[in-house]
Amino acid sequence: MKILLAVDGSKNAMDAVECLIAHAGWYRERPAVELVTVHLPVPKLPNLSKVVGRKELQRYYEEEGAANLARAAKRLAGAGIAFEKRVLVGGIAESIAAHADRNGCDLIMIGTRGMSATANALLGSTATKLLHIARVPVLLVRYAPDVKSAALPHAEHFQSLTSAGRAPKIFRSM
Repeated sequence: MKILLAVDGSKNAMDAVECLIAHAGWYRERPAVELVTVHLPVPKLPNLSKVVGRKELQRYYEEEGAANLARAAKRLAGAGIAFEKRVLVGGIAESIAAHADRNGCDLIMIGTRGMSATANALLGSTATKLLHIARVPVLLVRYAPDVKSAALPHAEHFQSLTSAGRAPKIFRSM
């Protein structure tokens, strides 16, 4: 199984990383992971190319992307899960969905804040948009408020929380 794990350096993204690590044993074989972050393009301003060249802009995207991927990459490596890191530039939901299609991913996994339906309708959501445009299943991971990713240094601790009835709230769309 190939899983696209989208992260942005946030606590919610790390919750998805912890969920993947905790459930990696559920699969017949260890999943291959595409660890992805997406950077919105820098707005095109008049004469910007005279000040900032294409190479500098690409270096900026790579540096920002590396910072967003660092914690997740460290956790996955520590758990022995193989992954490929990717920094994409473009619309967030669109870039994730397109990358999943191009790379034969079987599942997209993303952490979410879990806003209420009203807040989601008013503000919109990357996760909601992704659910609508992705051609592969999308797994949204949102943990209950009393569970903090910082309190989950090991999968064993996650298992004890799960058995204590404070399991992650996971929503899936196909």
